Amino acid sequence: MTNVLVVYDRSAGRLLDEQEFEHRRDAFAARFETEKRYRDHANVEVVVLSAKSRADLLRTHARYFLSLDELAARMARTS
Repeated sequence: MTNVLVVYDRSAGRLLDEQEFEHRRDAFAARFETEKRYRDHANVEVVVLSAKSRADLLRTHARYFLSLDELAARMARTS
């Protein structure tokens, strides 16, 4: 299982930070500390994503990890 803390700037559409944790509890502890740092940034999203593998996260939550151009290209291939 992989647990990834993601800090994402929604207005810029880009990943600000990403940290991987072996244990979910450690990822959530880091999330709460990170949320404190970004509390005055309304467009910044702080989340913990968990999946069996990084490949699964890339498939299910691609918007956090791919650029807008990469997302558009992926969508064009699937339609």
